Amino acid sequence: MDITSIRKKAIDAVASSSDLQGLEIVYKSFLGKSGELNILLKTLGSLPADERREAGQSLNLLKKEIEVICSKKQIELVNSDAENKLQNERIDVTLPGVKKEKGRLHPVTQTIHSISDFFGSLGFEVADGPEVETDYYNFEALNVPADHPAKDMHDTFYLGNGSLLRTHTSPVQIRTMEQQEPPLRIICPGRVYRKDSDLTHTPMFHQIEGLVLEEGASFAQLKGLLNDFLTDFFGQEVELRFRPSYFPFTEPSAEVDIRWKKGWLEILGCGMVHPNVLEMAGIDTKKYSGFAFGLGAERMAMLKYDIPDLRAFFENDHRFLKQF
Repeated sequence: MDITSIRKKAIDAVASSSDLQGLEIVYKSFLGKSGELNILLKTLGSLPADERREAGQSLNLLKKEIEVICSKKQIELVNSDAENKLQNERIDVTLPGVKKEKGRLHPVTQTIHSISDFFGSLGFEVADGPEVETDYYNFEALNVPADHPAKDMHDTFYLGNGSLLRTHTSPVQIRTMEQQEPPLRIICPGRVYRKDSDLTHTPMFHQIEGLVLEEGASFAQLKGLLNDFLTDFFGQEVELRFRPSYFPFTEPSAEVDIRWKKGWLEILGCGMVHPNVLEMAGIDTKKYSGFAFGLGAERMAMLKYDIPDLRAFFENDHRFLKQF
């Protein structure tokens, strides 16, 4: 039983271990259940009685010695790893701190809040509804006939289950009229979807619609409200022009232009709610009348902040967003 050679072999193996994983392998190869020393200890019974005691003592001493040198090597490797980590991850505390930029509300969100605050001050409530709608609420309840161009596949995103992505927030008005008794004053901000994409259009955009339903609601009242709103939004009086237009859900209908730079610019649509729409929602048209209007939040933000390309709103470029 050559204990001297085993001792030298163990000392050399421990000394050459470069990491904790390698040291663990060395430890098990000598002191594990199947290690060399345990194998030798199992063979002591086959030795003559006069040799057995001396060999057992020598093996136990060697076992303790290997445990000691393994423990020292482990401490050495742990300290070495800690030192390397300190060197590699060292922080120069004398360097100036890194300032984190504060987040800002998106300009479209700011625009929606601004518009909502104005109408909220006049007693309007904010109403919400589903973005995935039925054909009834998106079209039929709004007096849109089956053959209307707006129902064409090129404009509307139809889903496989027969529903669709709403093309305007007008369905929210219908659902509110069905659920609440007049008088009503609501605005309906939200995302809408249409198959359109260029410098001034995106497949998804934000729309804000308003509805007033009460006794004696008139077109004159609508004009005064929109004039006050646009003056508040742009921070100055603006010159308005109402042009006759056509919307299936309002009659009479108009598009509103504002004098902008060197000409006129269309900014929103409006009109008196069509009696058919009120009747389908269960409203007594002999007692109540109403008017509605709708505008695009992105378009309003583009005008207010003089942004030439609508796509800038959706690129998440911090250099653009931090200006607001």
